[in-house]
Amino acid sequence: MLHPPTLTHWLALSALLFSIGLYGIFTRRNAVGILLSIELMLNSAVLNLVIFNRFVASGDVDGQVMALFVIAVAAAEAVVALAIFVSFYRHRHTLDVTEANQICHPGNSTP
Repeated sequence: MLHPPTLTHWLALSALLFSIGLYGIFTRRNAVGILLSIELMLNSAVLNLVIFNRFVASGDVDGQVMALFVIAVAAAEAVVALAIFVSFYRHRHTLDVTEANQICHPGNSTP
C-alpha cells in the first residue's frame, strides 16, 4: 500500500525544481532557456505556497490565492521578456545573452 507524500517529500521536490532552474540560469546562453529556467524557479515557489497552505493552514485559501498572483505575474513577465527577445533578435540576429553587453549600437553615442 502506498503512503501519501508528506510535507518533506513535497519540499524536496520543490527544492529539486528550484535547483534545476538555478542550474539552467547559470549554464544557459540562450535567452529563451534562461526564461524557462526562471519560470521553473517561479513554479517551485508556487508549489511551496500550495504545499504550506495544504499542510499548515488547510482551512484557509491564502496559499492558493498567492499562487494565482504569482502565476499571473509570471505570465506577464514572460510576455515582456519575449517582447524584449524579439526586439533583441531583430537588432542583433541572435538570442545569445553574451552578445547583450551593449544596449545601443556600437556607433551610436546616445544611451
